[in-house]
Amino acid sequence: MAGARAGDKQGVVESEIVTAAVLVIGDEILSGRTRDKNIGFIAEHMTAIGIDLKEVRVVPDEEPEIVAALNALRARYTYVFTTGGIGPTHDDITADAVAKAFNLPIDYDPRAVDILRERLAVTGGEMNEARLRMTRMPRGAELVLNKISAAPGFVIGYVTPQLRTGTAMVSQTVRADLREGDIGTELGAIAKAHVGVIIGSYPFMDEERRPNTNIVLRSRDPQKLAAAKAAVEAMLERVQTTII
Repeated sequence: MAGARAGDKQGVVESEIVTAAVLVIGDEILSGRTRDKNIGFIAEHMTAIGIDLKEVRVVPDEEPEIVAALNALRARYTYVFTTGGIGPTHDDITADAVAKAFNLPIDYDPRAVDILRERLAVTGGEMNEARLRMTRMPRGAELVLNKISAAPGFVIGYVTPQLRTGTAMVSQTVRADLREGDIGTELGAIAKAHVGVIIGSYPFMDEERRPNTNIVLRSRDPQKLAAAKAAVEAMLERVQTTII
């Protein structure tokens, strides 16, 4: 995985919302041959540490597409995470594309070479041209250690190697015991009245195989969250009485 950050974001203060995007790279994702497993993991982790994941893009293994997407995303968000494309084959071109986007030279990184040599000494592999490709880094990149294959990822463009986090979202889930269509209008009115609370409705089939709905409320302000939850619960009680 590689990470990138927009240069004009460096002056943001701690009180501002921290945002992120994920750039998924790979023809195999777009063809359906491989199913992405990274987005959900990254989204869950970002939510837990108070970073808002705002956008996910998927691009092919084509340098112009990667460069254009990376530059667009890093201009909008505090952080950009990339997945895919840091391997030993010809189509693993993420490092080259990131270097081009940041207008930086790229070369074999001695630290990465040492890490890979140490791993190969244990596993008995050979440091051939293909494996050496995985040690190429944009100049100035910080390494991200990899416990699985040892070939490191990298971070470029950050003020600090540590992620700057924000205030984490707090969420509450309310079971409606109603169909989503029964409460759509009322839920919209509550969402409009409670600024600062994100309200979503998620239909499901309950244990008795009846249509049901979970209402999820999310906010950085516990008091606003509690007020919105109380409004939702009161609304549900009214609607349930009317339908019954």
